[in-house]
Amino acid sequence: MSVAYLSMGSNIGDRAAQLHQAVVLLKAMHDIQVEQVSSLYETEPVGGVVQDDFLNIAVKVETSLTPRALLAQLHQIEQQLHRKRLVHWGPRTIDLDIIFFDNLHSDDPVVTLPHPEVQHRLFVLVPIKEISRGDAQIHAIVNQMIATTDDSNWVRKYRNSGEKA
Repeated sequence: MSVAYLSMGSNIGDRAAQLHQAVVLLKAMHDIQVEQVSSLYETEPVGGVVQDDFLNIAVKVETSLTPRALLAQLHQIEQQLHRKRLVHWGPRTIDLDIIFFDNLHSDDPVVTLPHPEVQHRLFVLVPIKEISRGDAQIHAIVNQMIATTDDSNWVRKYRNSGEKA
């Protein structure tokens, strides 16, 4: 089994409900075991497109799938939750990304690992930091990325700090 860290975000409609539903759909998949889900974080959008704030979570999974097959499953969940790819870095009902997959480094054009923008995304790093404490290597990598990132956008726990998606 491989370990993957996923990032999920939503900024259209009932953001928390959509993240919750994405986790429910992920848990229903045969080859994926959800191990941990972070708290909800409200985050400032990146990319310069005027839009509402996001809610983001990180999810740690174990899977027998390859990175490409896992990405295909994530895209299936996005379709089920009516994801429309209309504007690059624009508003979305749901966005699911693979950030880390084992210790794999890959320049595969379909799924680059680690995710090529992770070091520039506090909205990804902060939730992963929360759930990676038991994984010393990933936790150290994430802490180093947080310490050196050029991302100055705000990230804060949403509502009740113990609320989960």
